[in-house]
Amino acid sequence: MINSNKEKDVQLYVVATPIGNRADMSFRAVEILKSVDLIACEDCRTSSPLLESYGISTKLVSYHKFNEKQRTSEFLNVIKEGKKIALISDAGTPCISDPGRILVQELLDCGVKVSAVPGACAVSTFLSMIPREREEFSFVGFLPRVKSQQQKLFEKYKNFDTVFYESANRLAETLENIAEFRGKDAGITVGRELTKRYEEICFGSVEEIIEYFKNNTLRGEIVCILYAAIANNDNDSNIVEQIKKLKNLNYSDKDISAILSALFDVNKNKIYKLSLNMKQ
Repeated sequence: MINSNKEKDVQLYVVATPIGNRADMSFRAVEILKSVDLIACEDCRTSSPLLESYGISTKLVSYHKFNEKQRTSEFLNVIKEGKKIALISDAGTPCISDPGRILVQELLDCGVKVSAVPGACAVSTFLSMIPREREEFSFVGFLPRVKSQQQKLFEKYKNFDTVFYESANRLAETLENIAEFRGKDAGITVGRELTKRYEEICFGSVEEIIEYFKNNTLRGEIVCILYAAIANNDNDSNIVEQIKKLKNLNYSDKDISAILSALFDVNKNKIYKLSLNMKQ
């Protein structure tokens, strides 16, 4: 089915809101949220202060994973009355590890016109400010809590840079699990409190990140990328051994990448990342 969305025909707007810094609210988002008849949000108590700060007085109705089916039917009736609805989450873009997929799917199935008002998203914000060698990545949302399920997931995506969300109180345990599954030298970057006052990006080996957070603050919203596993072939194994030897001779990561790139005809950035993520 083709969903051709002229502005006047749209009945549901999926609206992104800031992930931390209120100044990231877009002008269009404010206009849309003022113009609709109803705003569906995860938690009215969370969304009210943000909306009030922008002079938005539109009626709020809770919409979360425990009432999705019920609310979807109610919202469809509201739309049939000729009214328009906006969907927001507590922070960021709805439907990205937040409620909304069921609502969007069922309304589309009923012929409702849906459009998005883009804005902040933790995934894209994070990826735009960290070291990456490739464009491809896998996003798996929030990790499962069970260790064996985490292991299956990381094994499934071991050949891809894997982006995931994790809570601050579980991150330490998850890092230990990754060290067990993939080794302490596995490369990882952790971002927390993105766009907020205490924003922090930490990258290195899993072992280094574990040690860092033993002595530093670990709270707030967390997003991580576990870099693809090193290919297990003779050439890569040889390169890893050579990196270790050069590190023991106190060569810098930059020099190591230049030397081994010339010797093995391998991408310099790949060697640099391997060297950066390995302890001496």
